Amino acid sequence: MARTILIVDDSLLVRQMVTLTLQEAGFNVLQAEHGQDAITKLAGKSLDLIVTDLNMPVMDGISFISKARQMKEARFVPILMLTTESQPEMKQKGKAAGATGWIVKPFDPPQLLAVIAKVIG
Repeated sequence: MARTILIVDDSLLVRQMVTLTLQEAGFNVLQAEHGQDAITKLAGKSLDLIVTDLNMPVMDGISFISKARQMKEARFVPILMLTTESQPEMKQKGKAAGATGWIVKPFDPPQLLAVIAKVIG
């Protein structure tokens, strides 16, 4: 059975690029436009991984991760930040909120798949 990954990013282009990369690698992909949209889409779902941006309208990535970690559906799901932000203090905030890893945009599809393979096998 294919694994399912939720992509959370306010950029349609980024969501499409990540989705294409993941679908070609055999994953099922769900998409959300921002953190609040992702919280709604998480309810009742069984996911293998979440990939989220940091800077988004409505609910940013750090707030999303904090809320997601309070939900039974995402308490133990690995969460990767895929963002243009690379400052150590932002990475620390992400880790404190519950992020599993951090990838800086622009991403290289093979690199993204390699990180995902390390995180979910």
